[in-house]
Amino acid sequence: MHFLPFLLVLPLFCPDETPDPPKFDTQVVDANVAIGYGLAIGDVDGDKKPDILLADKKQFVWYRNGDWKRFVMVENLTESDNVCIAARDIDGDGKVEVAVGAQWNPGETTDTIKSGSVHYLVRPKDPTKPWKGVKLHHEPTTHRMQWVKAGNKYHLIVLPLHGRGNKGGEGSGVKVFAYEKPSNPEKPWKMHLLDASMHMTHNLDVVPEGSSELLYIGGKEGIKVFSFRGNKWTAPPSGPWLVSAESFGEVRAGGNNFVAGIQPMHGTQLTVYTPQTGQPITFGQAPQLKKTVLTPDLNQGHALATADLTGTGRLEIVAGWREPDKDGKVGVKVFVPEDDAGTRWTDHWVDDNGMACEDLKVADLNADGKPDIIAAGRATKNLKIYWNRN
Repeated sequence: MHFLPFLLVLPLFCPDETPDPPKFDTQVVDANVAIGYGLAIGDVDGDKKPDILLADKKQFVWYRNGDWKRFVMVENLTESDNVCIAARDIDGDGKVEVAVGAQWNPGETTDTIKSGSVHYLVRPKDPTKPWKGVKLHHEPTTHRMQWVKAGNKYHLIVLPLHGRGNKGGEGSGVKVFAYEKPSNPEKPWKMHLLDASMHMTHNLDVVPEGSSELLYIGGKEGIKVFSFRGNKWTAPPSGPWLVSAESFGEVRAGGNNFVAGIQPMHGTQLTVYTPQTGQPITFGQAPQLKKTVLTPDLNQGHALATADLTGTGRLEIVAGWREPDKDGKVGVKVFVPEDDAGTRWTDHWVDDNGMACEDLKVADLNADGKPDIIAAGRATKNLKIYWNRN
């Protein structure tokens, strides 16, 4: 197993400290979600409050912070289901720009008409009214997307599930493109091919690094990392692999302290990768990372986040799964670190069998300085906020 260089510094803990169970109050925002494929958080209407955006089966919608009223941005964009959404203020006007992926047909890896879509949504003057979809280039099996800092701009990174023409994860590599938004989004977008070497990819994470950002991509063959440097997307000098020879469905950075994953794709294991020493590791040096399995008992783990939920200064891991586990339960749990090596963790329920979790995000929705958890359920057909009361 090979691991890529990255700055990873562990906080210090009291070895005998037993953390209190985190406390949350649950609010059902929507009890009639069709599937809840993907979530994004951002200020849609410019009121300086983060709203919730959702890629549902046939609609892209947003929920207004405060009354949580639901507004349809666009519906029936493509024949097949919607699948992903990305929202971020990329021009500094206090309102998010929104891109979406649809025509979800993971079994069709060749035909771009039958599989995949990428659209930019042009906001109307009143964001509660329908938005206009602008069709962009896409690969088949479009699956995830994020806006990522690229120098003094932002690029939309789009991640297909399969390489074009792939069968069973074999064949051509996944083409990961970075899209550069023009001033008029209805004009052609400049595109950069970021990578085309992984054969199945599932999710990505954006990791702050000083004034820039790193991009983690997780998939069948491991985790790769890229950054926009020298006016191009590039891997570190020692190579792109953060973790290799391991299959990942979800990947999230724990600041500079650890990397969390759900393994393999749609997997059963929640894992954490920590450096074998607590010494700072500079970019360009290869750390030795240790894999710890926090639980082997997920069933179709499909949602992951990291945040300091309890105000201790260290990060917890939030994980959700969408199919009943060995106890017949779906749900969301938070895993709290107990030791200074990040190898002992205690798990606590956030939602015990009430959330068949398809996706989740963490954000401070009420400006109290405490991150809240937002989750969308597939079989449970719901959208919930878990208000942080720690």
